[in-house]
Amino acid sequence: MHPRARDTLVAAIDAGWADPRRLHSEARTARRLLDQAREVLATGLQVRPSEVSFAPDGPTAVRWVVDGLRYAARRRGARVVASAVEHSSVLVPGRHAADSSGESTAFATVAVDRTGRVDLGAWAQAVTGPGTVGAALQHANGEVGTVQPLEEAWAVCRAAGVPLGVDAQASLGRTVSPTSYDVLAGDAQSWGGPGGLGLVVLPERTRWLLPGAPDPDAALSGPTRHTPWIPLALAAAEAWQQTEATREADALEAFALVDRIRAAAAAVADVEVVGDPVDRLPHVVTFSALYADGEALVRELDRRGFGVASGSACTASTLEPSHVLAAMGALTHGNIRVTLPLGAVAPDRAAQVAAFCSVIAEVVASVRAELGAHRL
Repeated sequence: MHPRARDTLVAAIDAGWADPRRLHSEARTARRLLDQAREVLATGLQVRPSEVSFAPDGPTAVRWVVDGLRYAARRRGARVVASAVEHSSVLVPGRHAADSSGESTAFATVAVDRTGRVDLGAWAQAVTGPGTVGAALQHANGEVGTVQPLEEAWAVCRAAGVPLGVDAQASLGRTVSPTSYDVLAGDAQSWGGPGGLGLVVLPERTRWLLPGAPDPDAALSGPTRHTPWIPLALAAAEAWQQTEATREADALEAFALVDRIRAAAAAVADVEVVGDPVDRLPHVVTFSALYADGEALVRELDRRGFGVASGSACTASTLEPSHVLAAMGALTHGNIRVTLPLGAVAPDRAAQVAAFCSVIAEVVASVRAELGAHRL
């Protein structure tokens, strides 16, 4: 979390602890603070405060985006189109109706290229399919960083009369916020805010409705019917203000640092750096090492003081192979994912990246040797 957001969170426990639905003075204070937080976030996203709602976390926000599009149009159909590299909250098996053969009758995935970018021709064909009531596409992929052609994909959706839900969990606060969407989901953690707070941006033009009874205090909770803990909302708003003020400079530095990691990894034999090298998020990089185990790489790097990830970025278990890499046709084992923190969170990140780059080759060689790959 951004240091200023952490300070705000602690202070807000005393100032915004009350239930904003009540009528006593502490509750009215909490309600005012929540309104202020919503206004800050709305201003940053260039939308109306009434168009900003909250969720318990980012994945829930993404799931609600899709569910709300489908439920609002349930009389016209149930089919949703998504890219093959979407978050697991969209693609998870069992969430979509299937026929007797096991094939989904209400869901279609669109292939991506080797960089992880959606095939626009296939996308256009998919969204015009009968019964299609919604589409889901990331702003950028949180595993490989590739930015999707949102403007073009949204134009196709508008021509077909299909609303587009955009997952911006990995990008909000780290790059220019997207504007090509009909409903948007985000996670406060992406811009240095606290965990436990997702964001749903619902423009007034969009037909969207979650199943269930309406909230009697919709003015407070919004269309998602979720009222967050006030300190979380205040910390998220403070983090947004702080991160937005330095976003451009922070992104330029992070982009250059990730370029260093990409070059250092690519210099190691049989290591593949994945994702678009240019049109990408500034702070995310993934590479895969042939003849190496991802979990072993994570453990060895952790032993040396580097916290990295492996496997799928959107499942609870790091042992789960990455569906993103599989869809791209890349190695699904031996992969390492690095997500750089904000400069305000890690002032020494440049030195840490330099140190990390200096050990990549050694760590890969060590893990390969443990697995006996040196004898192949």
